Amino acid sequence: MSDNILDVIIIGGSYAGLSAAMTLGRAGRQALVIDSGLPCNRQTPHSHNFLTQDGSTPAAIAALAKEQVLRYPTIRLLSDTVTGASRQAAGFSITTASGQSHTAHKLLFTTGIRDTMPPIPGFADCWGISVLHCPYCHGYEVKQQPTGILASGDTAFEFAKLILNWTPDLTVYTNGPTGFTHEQQARLAQHQIRVISSPVAHFTHHNGYIQSITFEDGSTAFLKALYARLPFTQHSPLPASLGCDFNEMGFITVDVLQQTTVPGIYAAGDNTTPFRAVSGAVAGGSMAGAAINKALIEEQF
Repeated sequence: MSDNILDVIIIGGSYAGLSAAMTLGRAGRQALVIDSGLPCNRQTPHSHNFLTQDGSTPAAIAALAKEQVLRYPTIRLLSDTVTGASRQAAGFSITTASGQSHTAHKLLFTTGIRDTMPPIPGFADCWGISVLHCPYCHGYEVKQQPTGILASGDTAFEFAKLILNWTPDLTVYTNGPTGFTHEQQARLAQHQIRVISSPVAHFTHHNGYIQSITFEDGSTAFLKALYARLPFTQHSPLPASLGCDFNEMGFITVDVLQQTTVPGIYAAGDNTTPFRAVSGAVAGGSMAGAAINKALIEEQF
């Protein structure tokens, strides 16, 4: 490979990106990690269900990861935002908000997703703290507590079945029409799962820890945790601009090697899967790093 062209540019320096960087660094690859410093879990007080780091803060995990990754001399980290990307004869060229440009043979997007918050006062303040997305990441800490689900229809029904494993004190808040079939309503009632359809006015919380929901009719419900499935957009528009395909859920389409539908472009982490967990991001990044190194070897040999 050309000495003045990087092997890989990794766009996004959270868990998936840093995991890929470590794999590539250990393979002696020249990689540049570019990160804007705004991870989606920056409000989350503790990370769980990740071996050796259960209960650590996301910031502490990321700081240790950066320290370890930067021990490899072929890895560089740039605090910046990638604003443009294009295919070149040698691979791909990117530009950043600060005016820098870099070229690499391969691109890896570990850019995550951006959750779309409902316009309910107090919701965003609690997101990642007591308004939760994943019981495997956070359910143990609020098990057996009064818990809610903010969703309707099939999403709420399937989520209720899952969360019931952690607490029997469960209420579905549909914030309007329930969207349940008669069979679903009967099943929920059979398991003592309450359903409240009143529109939500606001959430009362203390430093992000939810205390109650107030409805537009003036009534109030008290709870300790709330689960929600939010719509999202891709954090970066660049994979789409480069021609990457997306699945019906809105995630970047990748194969088992984290290769997108565009040759030379890879993706890993939350932008590729609904399984949003640190452990999953690390695994995907490690696979992407190994796959990229193998692809470069095949091109060199």
